[in-house]
Amino acid sequence: MPTPAQRTRSFRKDRVTTPGGKVKIHYSKKQPGIAKCGNCKKPLSGVPRKLPTELKKLKKTQKRPDRPYGGTLCSPCTKAKMKSKNMERWEND
Repeated sequence: MPTPAQRTRSFRKDRVTTPGGKVKIHYSKKQPGIAKCGNCKKPLSGVPRKLPTELKKLKKTQKRPDRPYGGTLCSPCTKAKMKSKNMERWEND
């Protein structure tokens, strides 16, 4: 019987065969999903796949890329957005 803290669906159940031949269940935390681009929904590179409590312990530069829209948009979408903003600025002048 698992402990009361492990009776939740937030834990992943891994079936492990012991050297004696018995099958035991090991409980482990689920890994969060991969961070995705807000525009094209592609996975973001440079963003770690960790729980919020683990992310809190990291430095700011380890949590996301150090560029505009880092951690929210992928680099091609960032480039396109910067180009469109630059064109808007030229049209307004």
